[in-house]
Amino acid sequence: MSPTEIAAFVDRLYAATGVGDWEATAAMLSDDFVAYEADALPMAGAYRGTSGLQTLFQKVMGMVDVIALDRHDLMVGEDCAIAVLSMRFADPALAPAEIAEMFRFRDGKCCEIKPFYYDPAAFISACEAKKATA
Repeated sequence: MSPTEIAAFVDRLYAATGVGDWEATAAMLSDDFVAYEADALPMAGAYRGTSGLQTLFQKVMGMVDVIALDRHDLMVGEDCAIAVLSMRFADPALAPAEIAEMFRFRDGKCCEIKPFYYDPAAFISACEAKKATA
């Protein structure tokens, strides 16, 4: 994939997950796809297969009240991309979670996503806020 194709792919993947189009999302993922979440996060683990991203997305969105995921930058390499994001929460008193997500590609599909949360405390605070209102 060319850098332009990779950039467009990442935007399509964010768009598909954002509207819950899990059929389109699954079609963009390799059969051995894996998304990793760090042990310091409440959704820690490896989410595998073409339904792995759906499972992760639904778990995360069940933990926090997200109103927007803003992509600020996208750096593209030969077979990877890194998106810089802010996850904004419904409670304006909560700081956004700043995230960098690394995508790896193989044969025209995404085969791996590794997110990095600059300060996991922002996401954890949003989880706690949602629990308090439940």
